[in-house]
Parts: sequence; C-alpha cells; structure tokens
Amino acid sequence: MNTSQLIANRQTFFGSGSLQQLPRLLTETPLPTLLFCGSSFLRIDAWKNLEHQVQPLLVGIEIVPHEASPGEIDSWVARWRGKIQRVVAIGGGSVLDAAKAVAALSQHPLNTLRYLEKVGDTTVSGATLPLIAVPTTAGTGSEVTQNAVITDKAEIKVKASLRHPEFVPQVAILDPDLLRGAPDNVLVCCAVDAFTHLFEAYLSSKGNAFTRQTAISGMQAFVRGWPQLTASGPLGDSAREQMMLASWLGGQSLSMAGLGVIHGIAGELGAIKDYHHGEVCGRLLLPFLTLLDESPHPQQAVLMQELNFALFQQTSEQPAEQLKQWLMANAGLAFWQDLQPLSVDEVDWILLRSNSKNSLVSYSREQQRGMLEQAYRIG
Repeated sequence: MNTSQLIANRQTFFGSGSLQQLPRLLTETPLPTLLFCGSSFLRIDAWKNLEHQVQPLLVGIEIVPHEASPGEIDSWVARWRGKIQRVVAIGGGSVLDAAKAVAALSQHPLNTLRYLEKVGDTTVSGATLPLIAVPTTAGTGSEVTQNAVITDKAEIKVKASLRHPEFVPQVAILDPDLLRGAPDNVLVCCAVDAFTHLFEAYLSSKGNAFTRQTAISGMQAFVRGWPQLTASGPLGDSAREQMMLASWLGGQSLSMAGLGVIHGIAGELGAIKDYHHGEVCGRLLLPFLTLLDESPHPQQAVLMQELNFALFQQTSEQPAEQLKQWLMANAGLAFWQDLQPLSVDEVDWILLRSNSKNSLVSYSREQQRGMLEQAYRIG
C-alpha cells in the first residue's frame, strides 16, 4: 500500500495584496537578508510600492536571468556565504529554485555538482537558511516543493535537483496581483506546467486517495481559471487567482506522488534546449493524452473516468481525448502551434536518458519517440 507525506510551508499567505506581508515578516525577525528576483520585478509597481520599506532590510539583491547553472550557484554561494542569514525569492520558478539552492548550499561545504541528483556523489544534509518564497508566475509550484532545479546546458548537459524536505520554503506568499501584466505566453505556458504536475501526480504509481484528491482539487482550480487566464478585468483576476492555487497544489502533489513520462522526457530535453519548460510539458501533454486513451491499463482507465467526472461532470468513452480538446479549445494561446525544431541526434540523446518516472505504465522508447515527433519538428 502506498503511503504519502505532505510537507508544506510553515506559513502560507494567499490572496490579493498579500505581498504586503513581506515588510512585517522581515522586521519581526531582523536578519541579514538577500533578495533573489528577476530584473522585471524591480520595474513593476508592486516593488516600487514596497521598495522604501524592504530595501533597507536587505544586504543585497541578486538578479536571476535564466535557469541557474551549477557554476552560477557556486558563484552566489561564494559571494554570500557567512554574510546572510535569510533569503527572499520573488520571481518565477528559475528565481525560486536558484534562491533555494543558494540558501541550502551556503550551509554545505562542497560545490553544487557534488550534491546534484543524477551526477553528484554526496547527499545533502538538509541544512538551509530560512526562505520566503513569492512566486510571480503560476506554474512550477517551487514555493512549496522540496527541490531546487539546476540546469547545465554547456558542459555535462544535465537538468536535475537538489532535494530535501527541509528545502521547502518556510514561508510562501501567493499574491495573484503579481501575475497582472505577465505576457500571455508566460501565463499560458506556466499554467500548463502546473496542470502537468497535477495530472501526472494524479496518475502516479505512488499515488493514493490523499495525493489524488489533492491533485483533483488543483485540476479543478485549473479548469476554473484556464478559459479566462489571459483576460483583463475581474474575470482575469479571478482566473489568475485560481491558477496560483492550482500551481501551489501542483507543487504539493508532485512532492507527494512524483511525476510521469512527460517530465521524464521534458527534463532531458531541458538539459540541451532553451525551450520554456512549461511549453515543453504542454507540447508533450497533447500527444500523451491521445496515447492515454489507447492504454489497456485498468487502473489508469478508471482514474481517467473519475477525473473526467470530477472536472466536467460527465463520462466519456475517450476521457483523455475529451480533456485534450477542452484544453485546446479554452487556451488563451495556441502554444502547440509553430513546431520548434529538434534534430534526429537530439531526439536520440533525449530518448537515451528519458524514462517513465512514476507512470502507471512503462512507456516504450517508440511511444516516447512518437510523443516527441508529434510535439516537435524533427530533422
């Protein structure tokens, strides 16, 4: 029998305007604090309105321009080791993951690669600085996960995690107002990443009633938000609030039950291409849904019928195909169009390293190749 463990933030603030909690949190426990963020955050009104309160409480600000490499993490750790006692991360998944890695590795003696899954030879201890995580996208759920994803595209070509239950941020601030003004492609691609986390955790071989109900709750929030995600005004605000909830629940779900073949492929693809991770997941999700209805696995078939009813209050002979059509019909942006290129060698490289992770079904190399061939322009 599968058992599950939920490890979440010690405090989670949710709702419009909740970023206003940050100055109070910093002043209640004064500590030398380093802020990680994206450069765009420093230009928006949310920061300008708080800057005069928060800036004096910081010892520095680091800008994270992309998915951090092991070398970048090592550089930040060397710069700030012994000088900070708390980290704040405000940004998308790349920002949060970089901050989580620095908070942890500033308390470890070796370099990043020694601890990184897939390539490392040393186990992390769990020692880390306290972290306040404030997502400005709704997708990765990094504000509530145990892992910090690090990517090296230049040398060893790996995308892997530093992972420990103590790496879950102590505090998460989920303010949907921070999603206002985000480009449509960012909103949509991040959202489909959140859905993939929920969906794969729901179908995980490690799942049980507890993890699946968490995932269903997240997918219901996603369904409420997806059709109006890119809209302006109150409808858009409500949709983005639902998507931020879906993303947080997705982080909980993947932490408890793990992910499946989509991420088993996407993680390897992300080690060699600069394609947006959420878009990669979305492009692979669509052919996977077609493949799913062909599966003879009895538990998987039952779970899909139950999910179809939970999301749409109806049954279908092809529940995965119905979900696929709904996703495409209600998307604010057709992210699956304009196929991006992959070379034959790149496909072979990916398939040599990809896996089905925690899927109920072990998908063959040819099935995985078929997903890539439908999602990308191969040649």
